Amino acid sequence: MKLLIINGPNLNLLGLREPDIYGNRSYESLCAFIGDACKAEGIEYKLFQSNHEGAIVDEIQGAYGVFDGIVINPAAYTHTSVAILDALKAVEIPAAEVHLSDINSREEFRRHSYISLAAKITICGKGFEGYKEAILFLKDYLK
Repeated sequence: MKLLIINGPNLNLLGLREPDIYGNRSYESLCAFIGDACKAEGIEYKLFQSNHEGAIVDEIQGAYGVFDGIVINPAAYTHTSVAILDALKAVEIPAAEVHLSDINSREEFRRHSYISLAAKITICGKGFEGYKEAILFLKDYLK
C-alpha cells in the first residue's frame, strides 16, 4: 500500500506558529512521526508540503494511479479551496482529512471544511496522533 501525505500552508512552521494551538514540535518531528507510523504498518509513503494551492492540486492529480490513499491536512485551504476538493473528487483516491487542532472549537470560519465533502473521515484535535489514526483508518479501509 502507498499513501500520499499532504500538508498545506504554514505547517512547515510548526513549533514557531501559535504554539499554544499547534504545540512546540517542529514540522521535521511531524515528518518523523508520520514516517515511523507508516513504517510500523509496512506502508510506503510520500510526504509533500506546500504553501501553494495549485501545487497541492497538482500533487493530488499526480497521485492518480500511483497512490492507494491520501492523508491530507489542507490547513487554511480547508475552509477556502474548492480546487483541492475538486481534485480529490476527480482522482477518487480515498482520503483522510487531518487537523492538528480541533477546528470545530475554533473561530466560526474554521468550522467549515470543503475537504470533508470528499474525505472518508475527518480527524481533528488529536495533534500528531491524528495522522496515525488517519493512516490506520486508510489501511483498514483499503483492505
